[in-house]
Amino acid sequence: MNCLTQPKMKDTAKSTGVEGRIVNLSSVAHLHSYPEIAFEKINDKNIYDEKRAYGLSKIANLLHTNELSRRLQGANTTVNSVHSGLIMMNLFRYLGVLMKIMKLAPHFLWKNVPQGAATTCYVSLHPSPKGVSGKYYVDCNEFGTSKLARNEDLAKKL
Repeated sequence: MNCLTQPKMKDTAKSTGVEGRIVNLSSVAHLHSYPEIAFEKINDKNIYDEKRAYGLSKIANLLHTNELSRRLQGANTTVNSVHSGLIMMNLFRYLGVLMKIMKLAPHFLWKNVPQGAATTCYVSLHPSPKGVSGKYYVDCNEFGTSKLARNEDLAKKL
């Protein structure tokens, strides 16, 4: 999708002088992933773990964001990732026992929808991140990512 919209984003940012902002959703779950992306074993059922696979998908989001940010340097368009937080939604009904246990956790662990949208809105609209690209935000603040998520060679390969 981003590849299809890149030319329009670049043209619009150039013709209007208004910075374009692309915001990708990731998660702190990227910190709980496989130690590497084994492209040759990506569909190997023998090593599949749903939680690590989810974490790996979030690493892929971060890698994509970083590579897109690199490719759009000088185009008056920023690309950043956000973690929205743990938001109670219907999607969790598919995650089984762990989510049923987590639902019992104190309410301060969970965000409502407006709270979950706050970081995305901040990175998309607030003047503070103007010109900032290739970063990851949690609770409206820059946040560090795993070493794997910062691997430039892996981002290019992906």
